[in-house]
Amino acid sequence: MLSLFGDVTNVLKIAFVMVAAYLLGSLNIAIIVTKIFTGKDIRTMGSGNGGFTNVMRSVGKTAGIITFVGDFLKCVISVLIGGFVIKTLNTDVISQRELWGYGEYLAGMCCFLGHIFPVYFKFKGGKGVVTVAALTAMINFPVFAIGFVVFAIVFICTKIVSISSIIAAFAIFAATFFVTYFYNFKSVGDVSLDYVAAVTALTFVICGSVVIKHRTNIQRLLKGEEKKLSLKKKDK
Repeated sequence: MLSLFGDVTNVLKIAFVMVAAYLLGSLNIAIIVTKIFTGKDIRTMGSGNGGFTNVMRSVGKTAGIITFVGDFLKCVISVLIGGFVIKTLNTDVISQRELWGYGEYLAGMCCFLGHIFPVYFKFKGGKGVVTVAALTAMINFPVFAIGFVVFAIVFICTKIVSISSIIAAFAIFAATFFVTYFYNFKSVGDVSLDYVAAVTALTFVICGSVVIKHRTNIQRLLKGEEKKLSLKKKDK
């Protein structure tokens, strides 16, 4: 793995993917859409979070849907860039399958970091739930399906997005390990054990960050003060 960084071209390609994905992630759609719809900063409204749920609750369903789609697409574009570029690295040690996967995860993580710490908006962004959903949907659809089902079940039972997102984050982390290890490594054999360890570690960092970003929600949940999301709210 370290031999990759001995090639200047490889280093430049990796740097390009990281910077491009971070800058794409920094395009906080919630802030942009809310500004267009209301002229206000979403971070001064509702929960103060620059994300899909706060837009849905504070601005309306139309703005919320646009935010969701925008956040999803920016991660999709980042992941595709990462896969295509990193796949072209000069190495005889790592397979093309794994290079593509590493590129996707690297770009997805940088896009996620851009979303929660956007350079264009004083490093105050959202919590990255939609970005993580897009990342897992692109990289490992079975993992996404597991996370989505867990989120849906918890949301149907509670109508609370935060607790649904937190539990889904744990599910995605666990599913990433089990699917990558037992299916890709043990059954199909198209990845190495090093790849399993690397993507599990990256997923731990990403999903752990989602949970940490929800720390104020956790405090409200413990106090019984967390608001439920009503989809019946009219557009403003």
